[in-house]
Amino acid sequence: MESTVTFAMLAEKWMAAKRRVVKQSTFCAYSLIVCTHLRPVFGTHVTIKEIEVQEFVLGKLASGLGRKTVKDILAVLKTIVRFGAKYYGFPGGDWEVVFPTDTSSRPLPVLSVDSHRKLLRHLLGCPSPQNIGVLLALCTGMRIGEVCALRWSDVDMVHRTITVHHTVGRIYDVESRRTSRVLGTPKTKTSNREIPVGRELYAALRTVRNPEGKDAFVVGGGSVAKEPRTYRDYYGRLLDRLGLPRMVFHGLRHTFATRCIESGCDYKTVSVILGHSNVATTMNLYVHPNRDQKKRCVERLSKFIGEL
Repeated sequence: MESTVTFAMLAEKWMAAKRRVVKQSTFCAYSLIVCTHLRPVFGTHVTIKEIEVQEFVLGKLASGLGRKTVKDILAVLKTIVRFGAKYYGFPGGDWEVVFPTDTSSRPLPVLSVDSHRKLLRHLLGCPSPQNIGVLLALCTGMRIGEVCALRWSDVDMVHRTITVHHTVGRIYDVESRRTSRVLGTPKTKTSNREIPVGRELYAALRTVRNPEGKDAFVVGGGSVAKEPRTYRDYYGRLLDRLGLPRMVFHGLRHTFATRCIESGCDYKTVSVILGHSNVATTMNLYVHPNRDQKKRCVERLSKFIGEL
């Protein structure tokens, strides 16, 4: 017998179940996907066919959404329908959806070596509660939410380590139609991590720290975490003042990881410092041998064969 439960009803029941077991930021992300993308298309459906999902995916890609965004939307759709199949007899969920072949090549935003050195020299020469966040990202690969949420109590100046176990961000609540700032835990379990502090970063931290303010935030030095959006604006203005090309703040994390790989650091260690869930993520993002590296590899093979 055909289900009488519509997708809109099912999504509401699924959201009610999720509200109790996921972080507020995750719940708000789910709500946004359901309300913005899924319910307007599938809300009245009592069954969802594979061809409808395929057309939905192609339409979202054609509208300009990125592949990852569309895959995230599809993942939520499948999860809701499988929930419906388990508890309410809602059919479907085992669709085989095909994504068009991606032939585009979008390099990661990474500072050139010269720009990297210029920015680093400025930050080390002018350590301040404002600049320290940019330096932290460049020297540790921390995400902007992690940088803004870092307190002095998370910085161990004796053992020269930083413990990352908080992040701050702004989330949109579909129900209230308002955004709010949330201080919470990092995105994944492995994002909770300990990062060693290098010599130059340690010296800068010593210059700007307030020994009396263990609960104060490192960036800005106040009792309230910096807003990531506001800090991105500061970072952009800093690049402009230095005559450096504009690059998203997350590019500092990419720059740190890229330089680690280029300098010969092993992939597993870089992965742990970045807080990736597995080393494959690190390798897929950053391990792209250039022409000289490939040439040395072939020459090494030729030398080895010649010695047999």
